[in-house]
Amino acid sequence: MAKDYYAILGVSKNASTDEIKKAYRKLAHEFHPDKAGHDAKKKEHSEKKFKEINEAYQILSDPEKRKQFDQFGTTFEDARRNGAGFGGFGDFGFGQTGNVNIDFEDLEDLFSGAFGFGRARQGTRARGVAGRDIEVSLTINFREAVFGARKEISLYKTVTCANCKSTGADPKSKIITCSTCNGQGQIESVQNTIFGQFRSVRACSACGGQGSRAEKACGACAGTSVVKETVALKIDIPAGINDSEVIQLSGQGEAGRLGAKSGDLYIKVRVQADEKFERRKDDIWTKLKISFAEAALGTTKEIDTLDGTVRLTIPEGTQSGKVLRLTDKGVPHLKGRGRGDHYIEVVVVTPTRLSKRQRELLREMETG
Repeated sequence: MAKDYYAILGVSKNASTDEIKKAYRKLAHEFHPDKAGHDAKKKEHSEKKFKEINEAYQILSDPEKRKQFDQFGTTFEDARRNGAGFGGFGDFGFGQTGNVNIDFEDLEDLFSGAFGFGRARQGTRARGVAGRDIEVSLTINFREAVFGARKEISLYKTVTCANCKSTGADPKSKIITCSTCNGQGQIESVQNTIFGQFRSVRACSACGGQGSRAEKACGACAGTSVVKETVALKIDIPAGINDSEVIQLSGQGEAGRLGAKSGDLYIKVRVQADEKFERRKDDIWTKLKISFAEAALGTTKEIDTLDGTVRLTIPEGTQSGKVLRLTDKGVPHLKGRGRGDHYIEVVVVTPTRLSKRQRELLREMETG
């Protein structure tokens, strides 16, 4: 039966090269024979499936072979066997010597997942471990969020060891060649796979990939190059920051080991609500209650703003729900100049208890 290589990889006929590669990697990881353990039937099935997946990938990842497969369709295999314009197509069995192009980047990812090792780059040596990031919450009040503030927080975290200055070595200790890797900084191992032998290189754990180490470790940090301390940090809260926004302080997280980069500090700001003011983006909203007479005749009212009290003129005939605006009395823009506005929603309070005379006057006013 003719094979449909697209179906084998689970991709469409117009799939891109990247989509084909992604599908191959996923299936190769899933059906790798060594993942079947010692179950003979499972291993036989995995080897068959793995061979089929690899064959499909060799065809579809090669532009010329894919073009030929698309052209001949179901007669592709017959044409290949008969040599009808096909070159470079060998068998895909394990241990056989067909002309197969292997993508070693794929194999590296595949074997690192199946066997737990990967391909080391020449000339690279492991260094210290980068410090972890820290996430904390900081609660501030409404006005601090609006106008900004300086706050102080305490963190219990790893910091660079002052005794060894992040080397992990006793300051008076001699530096000697690492006996584990003989000064190479790397440990080489060879692993047998179904494709032959693969060489892997790992950083030496004894010296951290440096090739040398101190004869005696630092007594203050036990050779780790970091110690735990409580640190006080002053945080500048920018004017205009909103609830749930995050401040990032680079290098203020956990200290890196052996001179590696420190992590970052992320501060999630929590803003307490205010009894008077409601914030909507960078605008401030408040409500102003006035009487029926004040709405009809107009009046002047004192309004509380973020900057203090101002006098606001209420024009005659103001209806309940009307919104008045005070420009540039809102929240400073966090990213840019200027401020938002202050909006006042007028609420006309309807009287509930009227005297006989008041009722008569209202009726007279209504009838004109």
